[in-house]
Amino acid sequence: MEKERRLLLAAAVGIAAASVSISGGIGFVGLIAPHLTRRLVGNKHEYVIPISAIVGALLLLVADTIGRGIMQPSEIPAGIVVAVIGSPYFLYLLAKLKD
Repeated sequence: MEKERRLLLAAAVGIAAASVSISGGIGFVGLIAPHLTRRLVGNKHEYVIPISAIVGALLLLVADTIGRGIMQPSEIPAGIVVAVIGSPYFLYLLAKLKD
């Protein structure tokens, strides 16, 4: 049972990594926004998709604003800032899933 769980977890991480590597760092928003939305709204399926779009747009807007303002003469790409914001949350979700 534990071996299958690890194999499936590795496959899920590999699929997520492949999709982000193809779509770019901003595509990570599509992976993180639904998880954030479910924490906000719960499992109310009629609200998850529209609110996920709003959360994703806000996340990207905040990431772009931070990227433009943190190093004023130059900019940090929004994809990098999204990854810095979203990666700890994904690690939190993985740690919570283990419990």
